[in-house]
Formats: sequence, C-alpha cells, structure tokens
Amino acid sequence: MTTVTFVFLTLFIWVLSCDTWLNLDQYEHYEETKAFSALCKNVAIHDNDSTKLTQTCDRRNDRELKFARTMIFTVEEINRDAILLPGVSLGYRVYNGCGSENLIRAAVEAISGENSKSCSDQVQALVGHSSSGVSGDINLILSSLSVPQVSHLSTCACLSDRRLYPTFFRTVPSDRYQISGLAQLMKYFDWRWVGVIYSVGMYSEEGTADFVKEAKKEGICIEYSLPYSQTSKKLFSVILDTLLESSSNVVLLFMSLSYAKSFLSEIETYKITGKQWIGTESWIMQPDLASADRKHILHGAMGFALPQASIPGLGEFLFGLKPSDDPQSAIIKAFWEEFFDCSYSPSNTSTICTGAEDLRTVSNDYTDVAYFREENNVYKAVYSVAYALHSLLQCQNGSNPTTGKPCVNKNEVQPKLVLEHIKYVNFTTKNGVRVLFDEYGQSVALYDLVNWQMKEDGSAEVSIIGQYDASFPKEERFRLKEDVIIVWGGNSSEVPRSVCREPCPPGTRKAINKNKPVCCFDCFKCPEGTISNQTNSPDCLLCPPEFWPNENRDKCLPKPTEYLSYKEIMGALLTAFSCIGVFLALMISVIFLTHKETPIVRANNSELSFLLLFSLKLCFLCSLTFIGRPSEWSCMLRHTAFGITFVLCISCVLGKTLVVLMAFRATLPSSNVMKWFGPVQQRLTVLIFTLIQVMICIVWLTITPPFPNMNLNYYKEKIILECALGSAVGFWAVLGYIGLLAILCFILAFLARKLPDSFNEAKLITFSMLIFCAVWITFIPAYVSSPGKFTVAVEIFAILASSFGLLVCIFVPKCYIIIFRPEQNSKKHLMGKIPPRTI
Repeated sequence: MTTVTFVFLTLFIWVLSCDTWLNLDQYEHYEETKAFSALCKNVAIHDNDSTKLTQTCDRRNDRELKFARTMIFTVEEINRDAILLPGVSLGYRVYNGCGSENLIRAAVEAISGENSKSCSDQVQALVGHSSSGVSGDINLILSSLSVPQVSHLSTCACLSDRRLYPTFFRTVPSDRYQISGLAQLMKYFDWRWVGVIYSVGMYSEEGTADFVKEAKKEGICIEYSLPYSQTSKKLFSVILDTLLESSSNVVLLFMSLSYAKSFLSEIETYKITGKQWIGTESWIMQPDLASADRKHILHGAMGFALPQASIPGLGEFLFGLKPSDDPQSAIIKAFWEEFFDCSYSPSNTSTICTGAEDLRTVSNDYTDVAYFREENNVYKAVYSVAYALHSLLQCQNGSNPTTGKPCVNKNEVQPKLVLEHIKYVNFTTKNGVRVLFDEYGQSVALYDLVNWQMKEDGSAEVSIIGQYDASFPKEERFRLKEDVIIVWGGNSSEVPRSVCREPCPPGTRKAINKNKPVCCFDCFKCPEGTISNQTNSPDCLLCPPEFWPNENRDKCLPKPTEYLSYKEIMGALLTAFSCIGVFLALMISVIFLTHKETPIVRANNSELSFLLLFSLKLCFLCSLTFIGRPSEWSCMLRHTAFGITFVLCISCVLGKTLVVLMAFRATLPSSNVMKWFGPVQQRLTVLIFTLIQVMICIVWLTITPPFPNMNLNYYKEKIILECALGSAVGFWAVLGYIGLLAILCFILAFLARKLPDSFNEAKLITFSMLIFCAVWITFIPAYVSSPGKFTVAVEIFAILASSFGLLVCIFVPKCYIIIFRPEQNSKKHLMGKIPPRTI
C-alpha cells in the first residue's frame, strides 16, 4: 500500500510572551506558536534541535492541539474508507513552531524532507496555517514549488490574489464575505453611523480597510477607525476618549482572539455603556470571554461565526488522548500537566500525573465538543486533499476523466498534479457539508449570525439568530430567523439607533454637507409650492398647477377654489340688496300703476317711467348672475345682460330727459316740437339705443365670448374661478357705450335743471346721473385692482349702487307726493306753477 504524506502546520502549541510575540509576528489571526517539532504517524515525537529555536516558549494553546488531533482523526477516517483512495494510505507530519520564522522553516523542511525521520514519503500538500500572515509567507515559498496549501482558518481577503498566492486554497470563508455580511447586518438594522476598533496586523488591518470600502457602498459611514495595540497605552487612551465622546452607538471590534482578550480586559473597568458591539468570527464564538465585569459590554453583542457542524466520532477521539499513546512526546506531557495541574516530575508543590486522568473532567477549548466550527474546516481541508488525490489516480481508457490527460499511477504522484486536481474537487463530506473551490481558491461562504445573551452570573449563552449564505443572490444572503429573541446591547429593549443624522422626513430634502461624512447630511424644508413624499428625498417636486402642498409639504392637495358664493356673507348681502332693489322697483311700479291717471304720473311720460322701472328690475336681477360658480352660460349672460339692461335703463332716462326738454320747448309760442318727439319717437329712441348695445354684445359673443377660467397666477395657494372677458375690447366697448349714454344724459339733464318746478324731474335726473357717473368712474380703478372674488363684488356693487341711485332719485320723490302729499298731485297745483308765456 502506497503512503501519501501531507503536512499540517499547527499553531498555538506554544505561545510567545506578549512582547516577543509582537516583535516576531504582527500578522496573526489568532495567537502565535513557540516550540518546533515534527510528528509522523506511528513514530514517536522528537523535538527539533533546540539550537534552531530563536524564542523561549512558556505557554501552550489547546485550540491548536485540537486542530492537530482533528487532522489525525480525519486521516484515520479516510484510511478506513474502502471507497475513497483504495489501496492508498495517507500519512502526515505535524509541525509547530514559535513565531512565523520557525513556521516558515518548518514548511521548508517538510517539503524538502529534512528531519522527516521515518516519514520518508514525499509531501504532496500542506494544511494550514491558522494565521493569514504566516499562510501568505509560506505560500510565497510553496507556490514556486507548485505545492498546494489548504488553510482552515486564514481568512484575509488578500490571500485570494492568485498572482501572489497561486497554490493557496481555504475551507474557511474569505473575510470579504464576512465583511459583506457585516455591512448587510448594519444596513438591515439601519445602523448608518458606526465606529471601528481594530488590532494591528494583516488580518485586522486588511479586513478593516475592506469593511470601510464595503460600508461606503451600502451608505454606512465610519465615525472613527482606531487601531489597538497591547503595548500602547496612548492608543488605548485615544480609543477610550473616543468611545465616551462619540455619537455612534454601534462599534465593530475587528480583532484577533488574543487582541480581543487583551482589549476586553482593559476596557471592562470603564463604564462604556449604550453601545451595540459587533464582533468578527475570530472571537465572537468564545463564550469564555464573558464575565460579570464585561456584561455591560458583551451583553447583546452580535457577529458572524463559522457554522456549527457535527463530526461523528471526533469528540470521543479527542477525549481518548493519553500520554501513553506517545510516551516520548514532551508536548503532550506538557499539555497534560496544564490540563490537570499536575507534574510528571516529583515536586512538593504539585500533584503527580498518572496519565490516567479523564479529559471529560476538564473544561477548556480542547474538551469543548458541543459543536465543531473551526474543526470542521480542518476536516474539510484534509478531505479536499484526499479527494484531489482520488481524482488524480482515476483512469478511464488511458486518460484521467477530470483533466483528459494521461493516467498517473501511485508512484508518479507529484504536488503539481495534486494542485491541478484540487481545483476541481466537488464533494459532500459525511456530515453533509459540500466542498468545492472557486477560481480564487475559496470555498462557499456560510456564517451563523450569533447573539450574546449574558446571564446574571456573568456567563454567556451564544444564540444563533440568523445566517449569511453567499450561495444566494446578494440581496437574499442575509436572513434572520423567524420568531427569534434578540438581546440588544446598551441595555436597550429595542433596536438601537445609530445614525449621524435622522433621515429627512417627507416634506424636506436631503442635502450633502461637503465638510461632513455623507451620512451627516442636512435637511431643508421644501420651498413654497414643492413637496417631497419620500424619506431622504434629494429633491423637492413642484406640485401641478391645480395643486398646492399641505402644511407638512409631503403631498399635493387640490387647491381650494374661490368665487363669490351665495353661501358666504358678502354674497348673501349682495343678493339681499339685489332682492331689495327688485322689491322696491316692483312696489313703485304698483304705486305708479295704481295712480297712473294722476297728473304727476302722466305729466312725466308714464310709459317711459314704467319701462324704466322694468329695466331697473332687470338691472337688479342681472347682478345675481355674477354670484355663484362661473359656467360657460353664466359668463356670457352676466356681461351681456348687464350691458343691455343698463343701456335700456339709460335710454329710458335719456328719453325722459328729452321729453322734459321738448315739453319746455312746446310751451313756447309757435313751438311745434312735440309733434316730432311724440310717443312713437320716444319708443324708437329707446329701441335704437338698445339695439346698438345688442349688436355690440352679439359681435363680442360671436368673436371671443367670455368663458369660465381658473386663475392660477393671482394666488399661489388657491384657484380663482372667474369669467375671463374673452375680448377686453368687447367688454370695454360695452362699458364705454353705457358711459357715453350716461354722460349724454347727464349733460342734457344738467341743461334742463333750471326749468319750471312742474318739470323738476330734470333736477332729479341730473342728480341720479351724477351718482351714476361717480359710481362707474370709481368702479374702473377698483375693478382693476381688486383680487379674485372681490372683482366680481365691486362690479355687483357698482350695478346695485347706480341702480339704487336711479330708482331713489327719480321715483322716490314722486312716490312721496303720491302717498304723503296727494294734494300736490293735481293738475291745478302743477299748472299753478307754470310761469306766464313770454310774447
């Protein structure tokens, strides 16, 4: 049976003291290792020549021992598999070292076969390292020899660069996915204003730089990004002051496990409260970090962890470790002494180790077998090499079914051939996990979102509350579990808010401040006439012409319409006065009709008087057409009815004035004037004057008639419903004609004002025309300057005032004589006042 060997570089078997460790390697993902030895299957452990070590190691890390034992368990499981690699047995060499220098040397010795003892087979692949920095340094050497390297814990996204690390693969997700998940997590909870504290070293520095870029893409701003060093009190002081003064409530702690332990031990004594802490996968699944003194920090902490997995048989294998399995191994003995606080060397101060102690009675990282997270990556890494070898050794019709190249036998296996086939592995492990690599040597990224729920005694229960699966589309990768209980940091009972500026509400617009981060924008209220109906709207939108913003300026409402209505006080008053005018005119008509045979009625041309009263009724009634919502018919009716009725009214007054003048001329000797201005001529005069106005109105209505119009310009916030004139020339022609007749009537009445008392109607006409002209002369500037419905009110007032002036001045004195001075309503009284004729 052929044995194929690969190397497992184990980390943390021995840990440097703090100062030496920092001087040697500042690129660790976890802690660094110390001692350097080689281990081969079925061969006793032999430490390397101590002269090759450059450091003294005084601590051990049981996590890396667990990784090494997981690798051994996986190799033995594969060797028992009758289907995978039949006829081939895998061997291994396990190396540990103090710092990156010895680890790199261990890789070189493994590949070259130096100090391999009885492990004489050529090394085909290397599994490890846990540290991104060390893995990168090792691969720079291995890539020139075409030796594949599969890391179980090196997460730095920089290792995906195939130009620098062409033979590097990993079963742990790249930090690129963790960073994307962290950004999606913050976006999901609307944490747009965050701080970052990171440790020095490749893992944290590269990861933080990538997170800042990813956060910017998602609209998340970084308030501060501060480095932390275990040896710099100044850096810690800056961090402390920033945490106390910062406005962001979410803090990302991007650190390796060792740095996280150191940072938490320093910060726990300070009452930093009200913060939601976010952790990275390097430390978020370490509940041993919890303590009562750290409850105010870690309670509610969140972060992404490697998915938990079950590996049947691994727990029992780990508990089955005994020093007697390899009596020559000083490393195993050293671990055993630390586990059970005993010693193999007789001493008065410690218990003697028997080697029969039970590991189940010990609680540490090595004996934690509840779930396997990082260990599952080791398990997958070993299997990926085994499946690559299995694919390489397949042969069908003289060629390899994967590559199509000639078949290779067991003795011709070379690292570069294993490298070629490891790119194509695609299998599912016994615990149901699928393994394959993309073109960058990365496996499918899958994380559990965990939440720290601290207990009263200071212990922590780390609950899984969601998942991030990179195999889904980007928008669907991050998912929270349904009906999950989430504990929030900062003693908050609800999702903490962490924004530099609250979103601009509808009714405002968002404006970027060039002197501040993009999240620290300004909000300005939308200008008059504009709205924004979305949160953080960059612009305000103009409302359509018929609409106007509401008070909050977040929606456009139909503008209220304004017109002179019967329901409002002004409209009701004008309507009432119009009705009063009609009633008075009707009452006077009744009085005149009742006393139509009396001298005072007959002496002043009763026919024209009744026609004048009728026209005044029409004048009062036509004012009602100006009140109410304008329509096409009402607009045409109001102006034409007003123009025609007023001309009829003035024509009657003009006729009465001419009658007075003619009557005076008729009393002179040899006068025959009444023959030419009798009743027929009077009717024709009124008809002709009125028909002229009718013709003007017909032309106006035919060419450009008045029409209902929505005036949007006078008021911004409301619509004026009005009757547009259509043709201003037509409107002013109608008014001008009325004015011309009124002036003519006034002049004639003025000339007849000093006639005998029996003809004193000329004085009344003069006074009424004076009122008429004064009203309409005042009307013109008031009409032009009055806004909206007041324009209509001014026009109605002018109509009513002039109509009342005519009605009162001409007819009220006569009614007074008829009703209260009937003795004066006699022919004798009237004739007695006629002066003697001049001969």
